[in-house]
Amino acid sequence: MTDPSPHPAGARRLGPAPGPGMLDPMERADRGMLEEHQLKRLRWTLAHAYAHQPFYRRKCEAAGVHPDDLDSLSDLRRFPFTTKQDLRDAYPYGALAVPHDRVLRLHASSGTTGRATVAGYTRGDLDIWSDLVARCIRASGGRPGEKVHVAYGYGLFTGGLGAHYGAERLGCTVIPVSGGQTARQVQLIDDLRPETIMVTPSYLLTIADAMREQGIDPRASSMRTAILGAEPWTEDMRAEIEEAFDLHAVDIYGLSEVMGPGVANECVESKDGPHVFEDHFLPETVDPVDGAPVPDGGEGELVFTSLTKEAMPVVRYRTRDLSRLLPGTARPAFRRMERIGGRSDDMIVLRGVNLFPTQVEEQVLRVPALSPHFQLVLRRPGRLDEMTVRVEARPGIAEQERTRAGAALAEAVREHTGVGAAVEVLDPGTLERSTGKVRRTIDERP
Repeated sequence: MTDPSPHPAGARRLGPAPGPGMLDPMERADRGMLEEHQLKRLRWTLAHAYAHQPFYRRKCEAAGVHPDDLDSLSDLRRFPFTTKQDLRDAYPYGALAVPHDRVLRLHASSGTTGRATVAGYTRGDLDIWSDLVARCIRASGGRPGEKVHVAYGYGLFTGGLGAHYGAERLGCTVIPVSGGQTARQVQLIDDLRPETIMVTPSYLLTIADAMREQGIDPRASSMRTAILGAEPWTEDMRAEIEEAFDLHAVDIYGLSEVMGPGVANECVESKDGPHVFEDHFLPETVDPVDGAPVPDGGEGELVFTSLTKEAMPVVRYRTRDLSRLLPGTARPAFRRMERIGGRSDDMIVLRGVNLFPTQVEEQVLRVPALSPHFQLVLRRPGRLDEMTVRVEARPGIAEQERTRAGAALAEAVREHTGVGAAVEVLDPGTLERSTGKVRRTIDERP
């Protein structure tokens, strides 16, 4: 059992914001300097992709554009998008832009919705990736000499190794646990006393449940910072996690096709959305239907162009993640992303209404008797689609209170999403726990 927390409940405080000497030069740049930097790197990226990625050269030729046509950053919108299907069609090595003897590592997506996409990295790519994840940990409140518990999965998924090498680059001690073996996670947190954990938000709540089952108060843990990503999560989920552990929960963003974790990260002193590291990735938002540009501040699909990737540059990669681009705050030169509210390919269409699992999550977390563990089950028993929200009660909730909680949730979902849903309130521990990205939707419709 751990010693009592040195931070009394509710008293955990932010350390000092990083001073100018702790920031990378481009984190201290003004917007004009950054845009000059971006334009130089964008010209290199377009020329590199055109010369060494046949599939992208063909797309440019079909669109009637050439890298020499880029005179300003705004000219980028004349160039064609790269899609996940382009990268699948190029499987396994058709998207690489360097010879194989320069590729030091390969990662791949899970391929659960189609053929996997393969991402390659040169030594220079890996160095930049490590630098950017180190930047993320520092922005989150981590400091050299502290211990980082990595509970993202290792292997082809970019999360585990991306976090690992970034923490080492910052000068932290890495505890490379990977996902799963929840009881072991609890023991190691209790024994080794890390200051930071890097994990999916849904799995961190699973760890909290396991701690309580072992008689350990999560609020008494050594952890001060949780760097959470790999799945959409809400402000209500942040409040749930911070209350459970008495720590600061910050959002990290990335995707394997663009690099991995470290494309953007929240700053702990503001916690107002991830700042995009625009010295390495140029963001846009577009209409998810027709691809038309969406001005900053408007909701759209995020699109990224890499600016420094050697092995696999991506030009205008359509992420399917829905967000807004907002002015920078803690890092003024870098624009912020609004928290990802969902993915266009995760959107549920139910009787003509569009909704995202995060909309239901917000309502679940506002019913005190219900836990954050839920699933959406879609069925079509007759002519019409039906949705059932399967959600666990919190421990110790009586049957009568469960019934009232289920009715309250059904009413809240109807009011806030416009669709009716059945609610099943289950015993604690009923739903399968994910050690990686949580599966929120089970679609049983024909």
